[in-house]
Amino acid sequence: MLERKKVLSPIRSFVFTEFLPNFRFLLKWLLIASVVGFVAGSASAFFLVSLEWVTNYREAHVWIIAFLPISGLLIGWSYYRFGASVSKGNNQLLEEFYQPTQTIPLRMAPLVLFGTLATHLFGGSAGREGTAVQMGGAIADQLNKWFTLTKEDRKILITIGVAAGFSSVFGTPLAGAVFALEWLIVGRIRYEAILPAFIGAYVADYACAEFWQVHHTQYAITEVPAISMVNFLWLIPAGILFGLAGRLFAKACHLWGDVFQKYISYPPLRPVVGGVLVALIVWASGTTKYIGLGVPTIVDAFEQTLPWYDSLAKIFMTSLTLGAGFKGGEVTPLFFTGATLGNALSMIIPLPMSLLAGVGFVAVFSGATNTPLACTLMGLELFGTEAGIFIGLGCVLAYLFSGHAGIYNSQMIGSPKNLKQAERKGRRIGES
Repeated sequence: MLERKKVLSPIRSFVFTEFLPNFRFLLKWLLIASVVGFVAGSASAFFLVSLEWVTNYREAHVWIIAFLPISGLLIGWSYYRFGASVSKGNNQLLEEFYQPTQTIPLRMAPLVLFGTLATHLFGGSAGREGTAVQMGGAIADQLNKWFTLTKEDRKILITIGVAAGFSSVFGTPLAGAVFALEWLIVGRIRYEAILPAFIGAYVADYACAEFWQVHHTQYAITEVPAISMVNFLWLIPAGILFGLAGRLFAKACHLWGDVFQKYISYPPLRPVVGGVLVALIVWASGTTKYIGLGVPTIVDAFEQTLPWYDSLAKIFMTSLTLGAGFKGGEVTPLFFTGATLGNALSMIIPLPMSLLAGVGFVAVFSGATNTPLACTLMGLELFGTEAGIFIGLGCVLAYLFSGHAGIYNSQMIGSPKNLKQAERKGRRIGES
C-alpha cells in the first residue's frame, strides 16, 4: 500500500498542479481567442474590401484628390469631437498594455476605419496595419466588460487583438502572433501569451482569407543566390541601409507631427493644411505613385528597375500625411520604402533584384518597429524558406542599426527594471 502511494503521489501532483491548470488555461483562451480572432478577422475582411474599392475609385477619378483638405477637416473634427479618448491610436494600445486602467473605447474601431478609408479615398499616403491592429485591440478589449479578468489576463487580451488584426490584414498568422508578442515590449517576449496569440492570429487569418474569401497580394523572390560568405558580406551594407531607412521613416513621421502640433493649435486644422500640401505635391508631380498603399510599385520593385528616389519620396509623402493627422498605418509604406530601396541597391550590390527587394520589404519594417523576429517570420511566410537566411540577417542588421528609433513613441525597451517602473508609475519609459 505504501509503495502504491509513493507511485501515485507524483502522478497526482502532476495532474493537479500542472496538467489541469494548463488544460483550463487552454480551454479558457481557446474560447476567448477564437471569438476575438473571428470578429477581428471579419472586421479586417470588410476593411480590405472597402480599401480596395476606395483605392480603385481614386485612381479612376484622380480629381477627387482636390478634396483631400476637406476630408482632412472631417477626420480631424471627428477625432476632436468624438475621439479624444482614442486619438493616440497604436500608442494607446501600448500604454494600456503597460498600465491597464480602463477598457479601450469601442469607438476606436469605427473612427479609425472611417479615417483610414477617407485618407485613402482622397489621396493621402498611408498604410493599413494601424487600422487593423486598432480595430483588433478595441474589439478584444470589450470582453473585459463581460468577463472578470485579472490585470495579466487583460494584457493577454490586448495581445490577442493585436495579433488578430495584424495577421488578418497581411495574411501572415505566424508573424502576426510574434509581432504582437515582440512589439509590446522590445527585447522581452511574454511566454504566457504565446498560445492565445497564436490561436487568435490563426483564427483571424482563417476568417479573413478562407471564410470571407478576401485574399492578399502575392510577392515572390524569383532568384536566390548561393549561401556563401561573399553574398553574406554584400548583404551587410544593404542591411545597414535598410535600418537607417527605417530610422529616417520614424524620425520623419515624428518630425512632421511635432511641426503641425507646434504651429497649428487647433487639431482639426492640421490635416487641412497637410491635405493642401499633399494635394499640391501630387498635382505638381503629375503622379499618384506615392500616395495610397503603393502596392503596384511594391510589386514592380521585384521585377523591374525603378527610380532610385522612390523610397525617399514615399517616406516624405507618408510622414507628411500621418504627421498632419490623417489616419492609417505605417507598415505598407515601410514595405514600399524597403522594396524600392532594395531595388535601387541592386544597381550597386551584386545580389538579385528580387532578393534585395524582398529583404528590404521586411527589413525596413524590422528597423522601424523593433521587431526582427516577427519580420523574419513574415519574410518566410511571404517569400518562402529558400531565402530565409538572407531575410533573417537583413532584419537583424536593420534592427541593430535603426537605433531603436521606432515609429511608435510609446514602445518600451524591455528590461525588468523598466517594466517594474512602468507598472508602479504608469508612465512611458524606455524611449531612445
